[in-house]
Amino acid sequence: MGLTLGAALLLGGILFSSGSAQTPPDTAPTRSPETAPTRPSGAGPGPVRFLRVDDIIGPISAKYLLEAIRESEATGAAALVVELDTPGGLMTSMRTIIKGILASRVPVCVYVAPQGARAASAGTFITLAAHVAAMAPGTNIGAASPVSTGGAMDSTMAHKVFNDAEASIRSLARLRHRNETWAASAVRQAEALPAKEAAEQHVVDFVAVDRTDLLRQMEGRVVAVAGDSSHVIRVAGARRIEVEIGARYRLLSLLNNPTLAYLLLMLGFYGLFFELSNPGAIFPGVVGGISMILALIGLQNLSLNYAGLMLLVLGAVLFFLETQIPSHGVLTLGGIASLLGGSLMLFDSPEPFLRLSLKVILPTVLASAAFFVFAATLALRAQRRRVVTGREGLVGRLAEVRRALDPEGIVFVAGELWTARTRAGTTAAEGSTVEVTGVDHLTLIVRPTPEDPQP
Repeated sequence: MGLTLGAALLLGGILFSSGSAQTPPDTAPTRSPETAPTRPSGAGPGPVRFLRVDDIIGPISAKYLLEAIRESEATGAAALVVELDTPGGLMTSMRTIIKGILASRVPVCVYVAPQGARAASAGTFITLAAHVAAMAPGTNIGAASPVSTGGAMDSTMAHKVFNDAEASIRSLARLRHRNETWAASAVRQAEALPAKEAAEQHVVDFVAVDRTDLLRQMEGRVVAVAGDSSHVIRVAGARRIEVEIGARYRLLSLLNNPTLAYLLLMLGFYGLFFELSNPGAIFPGVVGGISMILALIGLQNLSLNYAGLMLLVLGAVLFFLETQIPSHGVLTLGGIASLLGGSLMLFDSPEPFLRLSLKVILPTVLASAAFFVFAATLALRAQRRRVVTGREGLVGRLAEVRRALDPEGIVFVAGELWTARTRAGTTAAEGSTVEVTGVDHLTLIVRPTPEDPQP
């Protein structure tokens, strides 16, 4: 078990150190203008790097987007195009991304694509912060009203949150010379626009049907990047590079799914339960330990409610105790209530994509309850079963007297000769049958049987 948990902890440490750490939300990337790469005079434009972001805005997406900006600067890229499709996400991660875009020395274009994509909620802020904002036909932008991750806000707190969000989005729109009025309404009234109307109302710069059209309309635009207030975008004939998201980020991105994180957590509980119930099984401990750590990595990137997590742990403990202590169902009922309540409270987000569905919670809770009730039934039967081995297994068995008991003698039972004695005032003749009633160290306590049957 120690080796199992050690391997699981090692895997978790590797994942934490290599990609799950969250970029501090209030720390903008700091770079020195003197370190910007220079291209030889007369050389063609640098490459255009394309990055796809089709996930919720969270610490993982923020981290690999900031890494893409740094790599674009290091390689002297002409521009970084972020193809965005997101329902929104965490405000802290959104602000981290915005700070990275504003500090970038390479023009960052946010392209809401492909057709059918959206830049909702936090995606609206990121799009308005970009040096170039474009949309594909059939996409939409908006519905950027802030929501609380801790339940309903009182009027004062709601007023503060909305004022802060409105000031932030208006500041971004003003910086990029975009429609401030609509930006404020996207926060206050959750306004949303399709691509064509967004371009007509100067919310975004233009509508592009594909990448070629996007680069054509970007060519020659003057934008303000860090260190250059009149940077001219030169992307005509530029080489296109796809920024591939590595397996590490793909895994961490998958763990941002609350359903997957929840199921991994439950799998971890089951695995550790099996390992504790059957020490040395190894495989359940390995699977349970790794699943538990992967679940915790995912939970740290979501709007986790620690009260819900503690209820889940309590439910697992109550189920485990039910298999050890006959409580006549009290512990099972407590475990079901705790597991159900913890599952409902586990994530504190009002956004549907950051919450658990009842279609996931109810089957999981019912399956867990059925499993532990079955396990508790088997454990109770095992506890009530008569012992048939060892010293305790001799009690109740019949023995043949090989040397008369008066009150001590020798008896033959279970293929062995034992020293035996009877209770005070009773004797047993040689060849008679006695019943074992107890064991006192290496001496059996016996009594004569009423009918003296054959052993």
